[in-house]
Amino acid sequence: MSNAEEKNEEIGLFRDMVLRFIEQEVLPHYDQWEKDHIMPREMWNTMGEAGMLLVDFPEKYGTAEASFDVCQMIQEDMSRLGLHGLATGYNIHANIVAPYVLNIGNEEQKDQWLPKMATGDVVGAIAMTEPGAGSDLAGMRSSAIKDGDEYVLNGSKTFITNGIHADMVIVCAKTDPAAGSKGISLFLVDTSLPGYSTGAKIEKMGQHSSDTAELFFDNVRLPANALLGEEGKGFAYLMKELPRERLGCAVQAIGHAQGALDLTAEYVQERKAFGQSIGQFQNTRFKLAECKTELEMCRALLEKHMGKYERGEMTIDDAAMLKLSSTEMQLRMVNECLQLFGGYGYTDEYPISRFYRDARIQTIYAGTSEIMKEVIARGIVGR
Repeated sequence: MSNAEEKNEEIGLFRDMVLRFIEQEVLPHYDQWEKDHIMPREMWNTMGEAGMLLVDFPEKYGTAEASFDVCQMIQEDMSRLGLHGLATGYNIHANIVAPYVLNIGNEEQKDQWLPKMATGDVVGAIAMTEPGAGSDLAGMRSSAIKDGDEYVLNGSKTFITNGIHADMVIVCAKTDPAAGSKGISLFLVDTSLPGYSTGAKIEKMGQHSSDTAELFFDNVRLPANALLGEEGKGFAYLMKELPRERLGCAVQAIGHAQGALDLTAEYVQERKAFGQSIGQFQNTRFKLAECKTELEMCRALLEKHMGKYERGEMTIDDAAMLKLSSTEMQLRMVNECLQLFGGYGYTDEYPISRFYRDARIQTIYAGTSEIMKEVIARGIVGR
């Protein structure tokens, strides 16, 4: 059996397990989570027990050591099935925070956090955005000033996914406030430390079951081993890890778009108007054909860059182009799909309305489309 055949078989086996898990543990409860505007904390442990967290990490941390594709497949299927809040929280925990620890952390930090992240005993979040500094990381005001063998963390962060449930947060803070982006460092912050607090859950337009919060740090004393990597290299670490983060966003967007297309294709064959199904009207057929074509173009770009990522060749520009194209495609496509539902698409009775609400954020988080264009442009003509 070739390597490609082995990988496909592995993905197939994991996918069967994931779909059974979603059917039994998620779908019966998801509507209630959306109404509650939060997912139960114990769901993380349930996912851990099922072996769904950190699936592509080394086995010594209690994981399956599956291929990178398996982690992405889980996110895509969650998104395809309309579980967008869950997919976003999963992406932050398993596809962003955990790789930071694995790739930058020392052995003590990996042993402290990764096994518990794999079981769901520790939920991870990452805190970059501040109320006065979104994409402008150099403008952040949170500081972590050295005091003997400790750092004293002060400041606040906002729009933090998993912020309510988080047990460990990677916090970006300035260790040298005068050095701009070269003064940023990363810290693994235990949320049980004195001085750490969480604001009220932020209510959002969509992805209601994904918890989002403000975080506050009031003289939080961090031990020296809370520093992730080297002091002053935080910005460089963020740039290094961005390709995987934005690749994960593209996977979610493509799964999301596929799910919307599936719902719409089924609906237009059932819904009748003027004596025939609306799927028989040329306008409907052409709209769906355009959606399918755009989706497959983005999927091809994703597959290309998945290969580049696994070979260590994916660049920041690649990630920006992939994130821009896939999330903008998803936004256009979900809008077209909802239009084909007519008035019913505007009601909560039909899941397409949730797809529409949940889609809007994806051209904003992990770098807005405007920032993606700027990154791409710099690779063409410089600053």
